[in-house]
Amino acid sequence: MASLVSVLLLGFFLGMRHATDADHVIAVTTIVSRQRSVWGAAWTGVLWGIGHTLTILAVGGAIILLGLVIPPHVGLGMEFSVAIMLVLLGVLTLTGVTRRIQEGITGGPHAGDGEGRHAHPHAHGDYVHTHVHGHAPESHGHAEEATPQARLDRTLGRFGTYQTLRPLIVGLVHGLAGSAAVALLVLAAIRDPWWATGYLLIFGLGTIAGMILITAAVAVPFVVTARRFTWLNRHLATASGLLSLAFGLWLAYQIGFVDGLFSATPHWSPQ
Repeated sequence: MASLVSVLLLGFFLGMRHATDADHVIAVTTIVSRQRSVWGAAWTGVLWGIGHTLTILAVGGAIILLGLVIPPHVGLGMEFSVAIMLVLLGVLTLTGVTRRIQEGITGGPHAGDGEGRHAHPHAHGDYVHTHVHGHAPESHGHAEEATPQARLDRTLGRFGTYQTLRPLIVGLVHGLAGSAAVALLVLAAIRDPWWATGYLLIFGLGTIAGMILITAAVAVPFVVTARRFTWLNRHLATASGLLSLAFGLWLAYQIGFVDGLFSATPHWSPQ
């Protein structure tokens, strides 16, 4: 019993360490770049950790309790989903920045058209963009409810907490990629399937705790720059998007071609 308790405690701290994996940190950094408070960032970490733990328990528990065998193509496919998620996060983060750059090139900052219309970044709630406009309601260029943010709110607003789905879904995908490795590691250390499942739960709680600390720490520069240095905050968000995109593409290449996901003879060993 004492040794099993020690293994469970070890699982908690291994879960905290697991939260520091590069793909996890890059993913949550891309999400946290939109947060404006450390508390909001920590809550993002909680949601990511919950999603991660749910998948670990579902897939890992099935491997342990039902004796499922993960074929190499399936295992690599689960890991490849993380690469796709990182690419998508990077693209979503960069899309607004790219649009503002393009509009800046075509309209120019503070460019006027001789009729009191000009272009500069301005906000509609938390949606910031640039286009040639006047500040009178009839010459603004679009109605307040015609922004992408407003359209998204109208589409998903009825779900109330739709903003929480983003980190939760990302956590689910990351848990999918790591579930086989964690489950097989547990099988080697704990023979009893119920204790092994309990280990997965403790491991997940450790991951949640670790991710709370990471997201809170990552959020500090974004929160500070958002309040005092808006231009630096935009550059930090752009950097996080580029990092997520680049790492996702590298990971996709590594899994797809180096590890052989797209070949007839893949070589996969859970790590």
